[in-house]
Amino acid sequence: MKVSICVPAYNHEQYIGQMLDGALMQQTDFEFEIVIGDDASTDNTQAIIREYDQKKPGVSTRGMIRAFLHSENQGPGEPREFAGRNNVLQLVKACKGEYVAMCEGDDYWTDPLKLQKQVDFLDKNPDFSVCHHNMRVVYEDGSPEHLFNKPDQKAVSTIEDILEDKWFFATASWMYRNYFLDHDFADWHSKAAAGDWAIMIQLAARGKIGYLPDVMGVYRKHSAGLSNVHSQTNLKFLKNRKEMFENVDKWLEYSYHNTAQLTISRYEEALSRLEKIGSSN
Repeated sequence: MKVSICVPAYNHEQYIGQMLDGALMQQTDFEFEIVIGDDASTDNTQAIIREYDQKKPGVSTRGMIRAFLHSENQGPGEPREFAGRNNVLQLVKACKGEYVAMCEGDDYWTDPLKLQKQVDFLDKNPDFSVCHHNMRVVYEDGSPEHLFNKPDQKAVSTIEDILEDKWFFATASWMYRNYFLDHDFADWHSKAAAGDWAIMIQLAARGKIGYLPDVMGVYRKHSAGLSNVHSQTNLKFLKNRKEMFENVDKWLEYSYHNTAQLTISRYEEALSRLEKIGSSN
């Protein structure tokens, strides 16, 4: 199997059809599978997934849907910063492809050649672990849409860019070499609230990150998204983020210590400011 499309879903009945349409329209010269995990949605997400699975039976492995429709939420329930974690990790480990393309159930792809372009890039560049591309960002509340990446986005990035606390890749734009097919997650991963960061750091430790400027999908921002929990005013999340960078610094055997320490120091300053505000109220 060349590519696994990894799709975490939860209460995405308004969006999951569009996501699956964007995956199934992909024009490729290789086989791919859609590995979708619904975390016990309370709406009709699972019913919609079943409909797509029936319409697209796995006669061949190209575009085959492998659905994990959980009857119980995989958790953890608390802390809320870790919501959906177990569903995602189970899905990542279930992916059998040489490469994995991520797309959460409320995002979708608009370019039918997206997968082919990224596979071609990774096939030609074995020293790269990840390929990402630009996305259009749309808002549920009607705020003006914009592109995720700016015109000056670097064509090649490294783990050092991530350790500078830069987030320059929409999760639905990722394609990565399937390192986790035969490797466990790092020991610090389970303690990190920002699961996408944790995955990307481990991948970036294995190779470079390539960027394609093509706008090939849509990233939705809405009230139910975790980005509203993972905010710079959430004291628990800031503490967790600081601890993650400390753990990663150690895991990397302090190879990028100066860069990591600058980021850790900024989180210490932010925490100090929030704690002062809290004590004065």
